[in-house]
Amino acid sequence: MTKSDLLDDLLSPQPAKVHHRPKRLMKVIREAYAIGVPAFALKSQTDRLGSSAGYAFHLGTPDDVLRRICSWLLTNGEMNVLSGLIHELWKRYGREDVALAGLLLANIYHDNGAWVRLAEIIGKQSTAEALLLSIEECFRAKHAPPSEKLLLEWCTMSTAHAHLALLTKHANWIRSGRPDLTKEIQSAFIEIQYPDGDSLLGRIRDQMLSS
Repeated sequence: MTKSDLLDDLLSPQPAKVHHRPKRLMKVIREAYAIGVPAFALKSQTDRLGSSAGYAFHLGTPDDVLRRICSWLLTNGEMNVLSGLIHELWKRYGREDVALAGLLLANIYHDNGAWVRLAEIIGKQSTAEALLLSIEECFRAKHAPPSEKLLLEWCTMSTAHAHLALLTKHANWIRSGRPDLTKEIQSAFIEIQYPDGDSLLGRIRDQMLSS
């Protein structure tokens, strides 16, 4: 029996009422993650990856399984429940949870809604990888980039929001052919708090400012 069959066996029989009960839905999702997890021989490796990245857990669920779980949720869920689910997934902060939250975020919001909702749910200690998972999904889903006004607003909020602004701008900057930054956004990025040493965020800043 294939992994896809096993996933269908878990998700297809779920009653419609499960999609109205966020706590029960979270349990089903956690069970679904395990279907795609590689052999237990790799478990110590995924545990170390999760710990080093700051996640509560990292099971190693493949991307295709996460996308199928997302499709099941989108097909059967309601907007208000899914919106709340995104927040609950982010709070639980497993690597799979953050990735699934990004997939949902990119697919249920329109116009500027995805960016606004992302800024609402991120925590003060969100890692660059966690932010990038959602940013990349939003751009993959063809969302227009946030306005410079919104990016500058994020820069005045928490450090995590400032990093969100930097990473989102960089992702769009690459896609747009690396145009010159305005003086306002340059100044805002210079003033952001960065990790000590040769950090990913610092390199991204330097790449944009030196181009």
